Amino acid sequence: MKNWTEIKIAVNAADIDKAGDIANMAAPGGVYIEDYRDMEQVVRDIAHIDLIDEELLKKDRSKAFVHLYIEPDASPAEAVAFLSERYGSECIAHEIELLDCAEEDWRNNWKQYFHPLAVGKNLMIVPSWYENYNAQGRVVLNIDPGLAFGTGGHETTRLCLEMCEKYMKPGDDVLDVGCGSGILGIAALLCGASKAVGVDIDEKAVDTARENAELNGVGDRFTAICGSFTDKVQGKYDIVLANIVADAILFLSKGVADFMKPDAVYIMSGIIDTRADEVKQGVSKYFDIIEEHLDGGWACFAAKLK
Repeated sequence: MKNWTEIKIAVNAADIDKAGDIANMAAPGGVYIEDYRDMEQVVRDIAHIDLIDEELLKKDRSKAFVHLYIEPDASPAEAVAFLSERYGSECIAHEIELLDCAEEDWRNNWKQYFHPLAVGKNLMIVPSWYENYNAQGRVVLNIDPGLAFGTGGHETTRLCLEMCEKYMKPGDDVLDVGCGSGILGIAALLCGASKAVGVDIDEKAVDTARENAELNGVGDRFTAICGSFTDKVQGKYDIVLANIVADAILFLSKGVADFMKPDAVYIMSGIIDTRADEVKQGVSKYFDIIEEHLDGGWACFAAKLK
């Protein structure tokens, strides 16, 4: 029997609620939280005793921990990259540990979990180290995720790719906010977009996106930018993609409108289903939702300017 992988994330205790919510995106089945700040009160309320083990009393109250578990056939590195990107975007200081698995191991061993993947009607995502595969007549996107989130296997990425395939027209200009590995913008270019701009606050992700664009022969039409999209991006686009967390979508949606052509489509993913209604309500202040897709505990919306 294959073992599950435990991921342990250390954060400042003040950030534990948000860190736990983000971790739930990588493990919708649930997470386990260690937070000792209110230990004495909790023990009194639940167990009605004052005696607490000495080792527990010595715990560092300034830190809290999120534990999540990755099933045997899923990629731990995909989850780690996802968490690192999302925590970085929320300015949450963190340390991630894969228990019983050294970092040097998962940097390489995770490749066993990543195989060619058909997405939507026309796309085939293929890891860069694969040589023998059947493309099934699909457009092939070769990708090396490195340490950036985005292989196409996660529901949030797949939903975004499928929605983009539906609404993008040949010759469109595409903006990807929080581009990660660059998979969304590169896929758009391979499927007929004229140019794509990917922006991310993670410098490693931006470097990975540039490398993946070159790998797929679209480096001359793909621009990767490190920084805040509102500060660094110029122009207006036919398609705007945002595969990011719910809070970021709510925060950025008003500004996104400034980068959209009159008939542009704004595609949002990375929204856990328990927050779908909240995001829809917030986004609807500026946009009309034209389609929504729920799958595997995740929501993806397509919208146009009001």
